[in-house]
Amino acid sequence: MQPPLAVSAACREQALAAWQRGDAATAEQAFRRLLEVLPDDAEALQFVATCELGRGDVERAIALLTAAHRAQPEDAAVLHRLGEVQMLAGAHQAAADSLHQGLQLAPGMFVARLRLGVALEQLGRRHEAMLAYLGAFDAAQAQGRWLSDDTTAPGLREAVKHAARFVAAGRRELFDAVIEPLRQRYGRSELARVDQCLAIYLHERAADLPDPRQRPTFLYFPGIPSRTFYPRERFPEHARLEVAAGTIGEELRDVLAQDDLVPFLGTNASGELLDSSGTQGPAWDAFFFYRHGLRHDLHCARCPRTSAMLDSLPLVRVREHAPETLFSVLRPGTHILPHRGVTNTRLVTHLPLIVPPDCALRVGGETHVWEQGRCVTFDDTFEHEAWNRSTQTRVVLILDSWNPDLSEAERAAVTDLVAAIGDFNRESGTTPAAPPQS
Repeated sequence: MQPPLAVSAACREQALAAWQRGDAATAEQAFRRLLEVLPDDAEALQFVATCELGRGDVERAIALLTAAHRAQPEDAAVLHRLGEVQMLAGAHQAAADSLHQGLQLAPGMFVARLRLGVALEQLGRRHEAMLAYLGAFDAAQAQGRWLSDDTTAPGLREAVKHAARFVAAGRRELFDAVIEPLRQRYGRSELARVDQCLAIYLHERAADLPDPRQRPTFLYFPGIPSRTFYPRERFPEHARLEVAAGTIGEELRDVLAQDDLVPFLGTNASGELLDSSGTQGPAWDAFFFYRHGLRHDLHCARCPRTSAMLDSLPLVRVREHAPETLFSVLRPGTHILPHRGVTNTRLVTHLPLIVPPDCALRVGGETHVWEQGRCVTFDDTFEHEAWNRSTQTRVVLILDSWNPDLSEAERAAVTDLVAAIGDFNRESGTTPAAPPQS
């Protein structure tokens, strides 16, 4: 009598050879003999389960796949297959559990994410289904799939299109609910442009930008003038900032003396946006008062008069997004390469504090040379760049302001909408990276 291992090896070889030549019946017989010797063989269990499913015995297929999972609990593909068959049986909660467990082991299984969305939708868990569908799109498109019909398997095309429609409807419902209280408060006509803005964000309508040089990377607000640089008289509060420039400069010098700065772009991203015309590498440093809406209390305490002045201004305030206020320190020879900002609902203001020769800002092809102590405000959704070709350090105080062409109601709506979009993107794991300001 042959030892069990020899028998199992022979059965497996026979089964695989039969399968390769298209003889499924012989392959099944060989795998069933293998299971008599090794009842926990996951490969054999999965093959026989597929055969049972082909004969319409869904419950038997589930039992075999459950046994395969017990044999190989870390095999994500087994859990995916188990979840798929459980869905055929109408066991949507069990399917969701299996698919979720499999995705914890292999997050890139985008078809499993799609099926998880279907299961959750069947269970009436619409928000969770939307997140699962979004995760499926992200995972698939990261691998070059589901970008078009040609990159989508024919058997999945209708399911993928359904998921896309489901996500679109879900996001529309979610963000509509955010704006609705403001519609009730201010009236629908007052928020007509906000409704157009949301439709553009959701790709329900084209942006139709009036100036081809302008291209926001996140949120375009229609119906307001497109300008590169804004007239000073639109921001009368900046006069107080200019009067305080000397005081702010004193606190800046203390910061520079202690060299308490951080790279604006972090430690790994400078090569993507910075270049150098000097012998040393480029360096763009920052001393933040607010970063993505978070107040840096220690920095504010270090510069109390600057901080008090900033807090007295009507800065953009959006939870976890704005304001963004800082000393922006551009080292000698550094060039911030052309890039675009996220939205035309807010503008960027520079108060120049240290301005050596050969330093400038270019927005939409229009060059501005900083004047020490004199504010300049621009729309950074136009392609813009800045450079310091001198041998000295350039410093400006950066702050953000609402676009003055937005009404009070529109500012309130944008505040709530952007915060809600941020919450949703974070929950779904699809948060976009925001380009920096110059």
